[in-house]
Amino acid sequence: MIATTPVARWAWGRDDDTADDLTRCLRDALAALAVLARHRFAPTVVGLRVSVKEAGASNSYLFRGEIPVETEGAGAGETVARVADQVRAVMSAGEIGAVDASVTCGGSVVTGHAEELSERLFLLGASAFAGFVTVDLVTFADVWLPYDLKGRPQPEVYAANGPRLAAVLGELAEVLDSETDPDDPTYFAKPTETGAENFFTADGEAADVWRSFEVPRRYDVFTHAPGFGRIGYRRTAEGEVRYLPVESERGLLGYLSGTVPGSGVRGAFETAGRRRSRPCPDVGTAADDASGRPAGVGGQ
Repeated sequence: MIATTPVARWAWGRDDDTADDLTRCLRDALAALAVLARHRFAPTVVGLRVSVKEAGASNSYLFRGEIPVETEGAGAGETVARVADQVRAVMSAGEIGAVDASVTCGGSVVTGHAEELSERLFLLGASAFAGFVTVDLVTFADVWLPYDLKGRPQPEVYAANGPRLAAVLGELAEVLDSETDPDDPTYFAKPTETGAENFFTADGEAADVWRSFEVPRRYDVFTHAPGFGRIGYRRTAEGEVRYLPVESERGLLGYLSGTVPGSGVRGAFETAGRRRSRPCPDVGTAADDASGRPAGVGGQ
């Protein structure tokens, strides 16, 4: 199961005066990326997001962009130098402040059915400022836990993936020359130096944190009106909306609709009683709302 917010986070940090902040940040980010790649937790090519702030101006950037990087051998010195040169070649003039780099990684995990590819296993980040460099690793998956986020036991999944995460954390500590620092507990799990642990209820059962935290989080995507009941659905969205009829043996029930990525609204269900009389095409847009077609995102 993949949550929308972090399941667990770990960090590594140390003082380092062997290079400038841009090189420090890229060196550790790429070294950590190479570790993930060796354990099949990164694709062959990723987009490394890099930002370089101007010293003394928190909202001013000398560079912000994404650079493609091959993950095999990503930690090699020549790769670090190449990426640093690419940044400097287009960077605005000014004194370098904080430097940040991040990349979203997916890879191969064992689920209850088979080995599968997951696109959002980890978010890897690195930062360097004033001679101090940090790396943090965030996971959104629960395959490292003895119980999934709904509190169901998953012994085979845990046995296959838990040791892989422990190996990654140990190797990162070695490569980054820093002890693994588990972050504070999240809504879903308690990070440890070798992985993460589930939460348990007072009677000793694994907690259903999916229902307690993830479901309300996803519900928030649909609601936007203030009030105690948090009632109300968005009726429009910027961008294309796709929708399809939902029918039963008694006839039309309503419409499921959702926006394309980047529109800010995910989807909703609109009952047939709220639909206007015009027929529904296969694809509509938010602009169709006033024309008699279903709204971009409807509600009940």
